[in-house]
Amino acid sequence: QARLVESGGGSVQVGGSLRLSCVDTAYTFDTYYMGWFRQAPGKEREGVAGIDVDGTTRYADSVKGRFTISKGAAKNSVYLEMNKLESEDTAMYYCGADPASSVYRPGKAWFRVPYWGKGTQVTVSS
Repeated sequence: QARLVESGGGSVQVGGSLRLSCVDTAYTFDTYYMGWFRQAPGKEREGVAGIDVDGTTRYADSVKGRFTISKGAAKNSVYLEMNKLESEDTAMYYCGADPASSVYRPGKAWFRVPYWGKGTQVTVSS
């Protein structure tokens, strides 16, 4: 099973950029669907972006054109490049993995994703 570790979070100003990383220490990424969710205080965890085994990517409307999800050259890594950050992007960001289906797709609840990391905090201030 996947063991996910996120990093790369931090504090930036509006308009800034961050790159989040997710490493699967169990080396299962090659056959897993991957994605990023986020959760702001008092809100439900929401999908941000996902990448399928075949490389298909999906994004939430709120981040399209600003965020990019990709797999690293090393098969056990996934990245989320975040540009033009807004204060509304402030949240804990979690990496998720699913061996059977897309982590992020419209209508799929976060609790249907079987594997999660512990998260990395992103804070965007004006």
